[in-house]
Amino acid sequence: MHDHHSGHHHPIPDSGSAIAWAFFLNFGFTIIEFIGGYLTNSTAIMADAIHDLGDSLAIGLSWVLNRISKKPHNEAFSYGYRRFTLLGSIINGTILIIGSIWIFTESIPRLFNPQMPMVEGMIGLAILGTIVNGYAAYKLSNGKTLADRMLNLHLLEDVLGWVAVLVVAIILYFFDWPILDPILSIGFTLFILLNVGKTLYKTIRVFLQATPDTEEYRELENRIRSIPNIKDVHHFHIWSLDGARNVLSAHVVIHSEIGIQRQRELKATIQACLSEYDFEHTTIELEFLEQGCRDEPAQPHSH
Repeated sequence: MHDHHSGHHHPIPDSGSAIAWAFFLNFGFTIIEFIGGYLTNSTAIMADAIHDLGDSLAIGLSWVLNRISKKPHNEAFSYGYRRFTLLGSIINGTILIIGSIWIFTESIPRLFNPQMPMVEGMIGLAILGTIVNGYAAYKLSNGKTLADRMLNLHLLEDVLGWVAVLVVAIILYFFDWPILDPILSIGFTLFILLNVGKTLYKTIRVFLQATPDTEEYRELENRIRSIPNIKDVHHFHIWSLDGARNVLSAHVVIHSEIGIQRQRELKATIQACLSEYDFEHTTIELEFLEQGCRDEPAQPHSH
């Protein structure tokens, strides 16, 4: 006997329009960066422009995958297309790591051969870059999925990068210390790499269908086991569609002498317990103690 339940989950905000905003803002400003980097003769700004171009491509990919994820379920993808956003998150994280490594290759040599750029142009571009990327980050700040968080890290990296450029440009306006530029670039890149590593680790775990919260897993399994007339719980699985929408399935063993009405009450009790955990979808199968589990592997016949 199965019981399917969609859960009383809270709706996840649609981030599609926010991602579109972030893409067009980022891509448009990347063009401005290339022009500004050429005019100011600033290798730091040109490097940031190339990095922002990679960000724009990653955000555009996430935008496409986000639209795909809204498609309804069908025979090929019975749970829908939500997990496509995880693919975008992994690709974005990879691009961020590659881009950060590239920044290192540009910044470290400048520690030994610092160059003075056109400071006034740097200040103007840094102010504009901070505003544009800060607004884009704000548009995505309410994202709940792992893909949204990864995009926020893209934009956070851009904001920190422009703040670093602004601080360095203001100092260079008064002091001849060009070595500050590569030092700050290396500092914020290390910070971003740390956060990307954490988010990418979580994304890969969700992609591999790991349990979102092992403590919650044990707690919920014990709560179901403690319900009267339940003798055992097995094939107990909790996994996540996209890092925000979780799914549960379980086999619950009861005695066969329990009547239909009591079985219905038992299912209602289980679902009341599950409703506290905000699942996107739950599947409970009631099994009789005497029948055994049909999903257990068949034992070889002895001759």
